[in-house]
Amino acid sequence: MLTVKEVANLLDLTEHTVRYYTDKGLVPSLKRDKNNNRLFDEESINWLKGAKFLKQAGMSVASIKNYIELCLQGDSTIPERYKIIMEQQAIALARLEEATAIAKQMEAKAKHYEGIMNLDIPDDMNPGKWKKNKHQVGVQ
Repeated sequence: MLTVKEVANLLDLTEHTVRYYTDKGLVPSLKRDKNNNRLFDEESINWLKGAKFLKQAGMSVASIKNYIELCLQGDSTIPERYKIIMEQQAIALARLEEATAIAKQMEAKAKHYEGIMNLDIPDDMNPGKWKKNKHQVGVQ
């Protein structure tokens, strides 16, 4: 059995997050000792791993709680859980597309800065040097 601190270190979570997730019911198999301290076995660690993953995927704690409740109901909820995962996958893919577009913009700006450093073009990336009402590359 592991303590909150040990589980936090194991899963790269804060102790606060571990306590919060348990308080929100995201670890249905949670055990407690005689002093009411949380104790984690392999199953409870697995619930935390699942909650962490779903949270990283962008799910709200309430949605994760709903997903866990469906898991606890058993195999009859597999189609509903599948639907939730597919919806979350679509959200994750949209976030990936947005991140890819941002990364491409940053790459273009880095190349532009290379031109500035090589003295091929003036420093038009510094807002302090922009002229009023003039469209500049730096603001694109």
